Amino acid sequence: MAGVSLCFLLDPDLTPELRRQVTDLWVDVTNAGGAVGFVAPVTADDVRPVAEATFDDITAGPDRLLVGYEDGQPVAVLIFADNRFHLKAHWGTLKRVMVHPRTQGRGYGVAIMREAARLAPELGWQALHVTVRAGLGLARFYARLGYREVGRLPAALRVAPGDDRDEVLMWLDLDQPTG
Repeated sequence: MAGVSLCFLLDPDLTPELRRQVTDLWVDVTNAGGAVGFVAPVTADDVRPVAEATFDDITAGPDRLLVGYEDGQPVAVLIFADNRFHLKAHWGTLKRVMVHPRTQGRGYGVAIMREAARLAPELGWQALHVTVRAGLGLARFYARLGYREVGRLPAALRVAPGDDRDEVLMWLDLDQPTG
């Protein structure tokens, strides 16, 4: 993609510094309104327990981390989450798809999703799954990349009292061209 200056690294060494950087990214994305498992406002202390459990699943396997770097700094992240069930070994789930708010509008979200689709067959996957929080326009973003809505869990996400959102299930067959 023209103008995108990201360098991707699959399975970088999860040093204490990278763990801190990803946790800080997670906080910044959440506090900017991103739907990555929390509702703003959050602090690093709020996110750290979930982040550390996520890092443990990466270091112990079978999950994998993809990081997009701009000028040596992580600005885009996603997790390749293994289904942990042999009948689902041919497809995987993308979790915690995050792009730093200060880099929005540069095509980094599209770039990391395309990189994920490029790498997935190397992981043995023929399809990708992602869930999104309704009400934020995220399903349109994924649809432009070739994902299709395959289901919806009504009111599955309670973001605040009286504010329940659907969880939208999106699917990409990797033998299909992406947007």
